[in-house]
Amino acid sequence: MSSEHNNPRNPIRIGSRGSQLALWQANHILYALRDAGYHVELEVIRTTGDRMQQPGFILPPNVDGKGIFIKEIEEALEEGRIDLAIHSLKDLPTTIAPQFILAAIPKRADARDVWVCEPYWALHTLPAGGRIGTTSPRRRAQILALRPDVTFVEIRGNIDTRLKKLADGKCDALVLAAAGLDRLKRAEWVHQRFTPEEMCPAPGQGALAIEMRHPDYPVDEDRDAYIRNAVAFLEHPHTRFCVEAERTTLHALGGGCQLPIGAYCMPVDNKWRMFAQVVSPDGETMVQIETEATLDTTSTALGEWVAKDLISKGALDLLAEPSTL
Repeated sequence: MSSEHNNPRNPIRIGSRGSQLALWQANHILYALRDAGYHVELEVIRTTGDRMQQPGFILPPNVDGKGIFIKEIEEALEEGRIDLAIHSLKDLPTTIAPQFILAAIPKRADARDVWVCEPYWALHTLPAGGRIGTTSPRRRAQILALRPDVTFVEIRGNIDTRLKKLADGKCDALVLAAAGLDRLKRAEWVHQRFTPEEMCPAPGQGALAIEMRHPDYPVDEDRDAYIRNAVAFLEHPHTRFCVEAERTTLHALGGGCQLPIGAYCMPVDNKWRMFAQVVSPDGETMVQIETEATLDTTSTALGEWVAKDLISKGALDLLAEPSTL
């Protein structure tokens, strides 16, 4: 490859958080680009979300909770200190700032939630009053819909930290994303993979996003065009369609990652099938739909239709109920 951009003095620079899972995700893209012949380097960037894991940290009032894991990374991207940012797509706000684009969305991993509990290998076997570790309002509401007799413990930190807290008896069980455990080769901890009908995943769960500068906001126009071409082979069109439909639904319902909203789209039998669910914080009331669309339907149209149907069934009233977290 002869481009002046592809040399050790001018590598493609990837920015990532420093957690074990974030580094796995960033290195997954890094090695794919290296295998394709590109010179790539990784820069670890500490975010507000990472600092939140420290005891006593208080989120600044001017920081949007939806972007706490990406703020500093996007600043580095905008300033040209890095060329690409690798994110868990579910961490991204539904509206991307105009100076950025999602240059590629690779093939999605398992989007489901999983049950982690050594003595009780399924949610229905947990004794009444069992303590489940989660900070997710969505998971909490969905679990209460299935098991109103359980209790919850706020468990924060990366996957290994949460698994250690479980082993130390801080809680009786965890509910986590399958993709993270699979990627870090911790699948032996998984005893139940919930179907989307049991626990509908968060929009974008299991997918990665490769973010870069928008063509209208380049640091170096030729270099940015070179990098867009470099990552194009990582794009998985079916995954992009599905996560765009899910995120469109989330956006139409309020856009917050702290809302008890699940949405999951997948291609089935030459159609798009989408399942979506909104649960009241106490788990007592639920609206859900399952629908199919033809392959010529746009992701935006599908997501908006699903949101409209949920709203017609009372989803906004459920989302207006105060969280019990």
